[in-house]
Amino acid sequence: MKKTKSKTQKNARPVSKASKSSPTARGAKNSAERATAPKTAGSDPKRVRAILQKLDEDYRDVTCALVHESPFQLLISTILSAQCTDERVNKVTKILFAKYRNPKDFAYASPAELEQDIRPTGFFRNKTKSILGASRKIVDEFGGEVPRTMDKLLTLPGVARKTANVVLGTAFGIAAGVVVDTHVTRLSNRLDLSRHTDPKKIEHDLMRVIPPEKWILFSHQLIWHGRKVCRARKPRCAECNLESLCYAKDKTV
Repeated sequence: MKKTKSKTQKNARPVSKASKSSPTARGAKNSAERATAPKTAGSDPKRVRAILQKLDEDYRDVTCALVHESPFQLLISTILSAQCTDERVNKVTKILFAKYRNPKDFAYASPAELEQDIRPTGFFRNKTKSILGASRKIVDEFGGEVPRTMDKLLTLPGVARKTANVVLGTAFGIAAGVVVDTHVTRLSNRLDLSRHTDPKKIEHDLMRVIPPEKWILFSHQLIWHGRKVCRARKPRCAECNLESLCYAKDKTV
């Protein structure tokens, strides 16, 4: 007996090759590939381990260069360090912390007077607002103590992820993320660990490839290496123990 096609089968439209590779399908496939594939060629686990080993050889015991005696002093110093060298901040805070000894002293300081006290660090008006606002919130809402969580730190005026990571990592030994400053940004790109310029995206890339137990030290290591060797304008590639692992376009060797 000859089989007859049902009406549904007869009228059904065959799926063309073009429909299988529609923009929507291709987009979903590409998104899945991007989610599983490494962000950069330089983030190969073996290469990352080699980079960490080299950094340990030269910067095993480095820490934050900002001079401080308490988490609160570190918070203030980090706010002041925006667009300013740590060396200059340390000169300013040596006098500043003798004058203002605790969060309450800063919270009730004269804005005009504080502006003059921190003027050498630049952007002193905005920094004064941040320092006063953060100090008042610490006094009024956190019992005079610097909070120990990322979420709470981010509620303080003038505090973004970089500042919060500095305080959590250096003052409390809490690895909540990776500090991304100008040095870390530059070196992460040169070492092909990230190809982003946005600090949040760079931090995400680094947190994906660097072991969590290395996040705190790794930030300090890149910052020190950026100051001493891998400088912005004239990197000292001949002196760099990472030279054999680096294929940056602006190498000087």
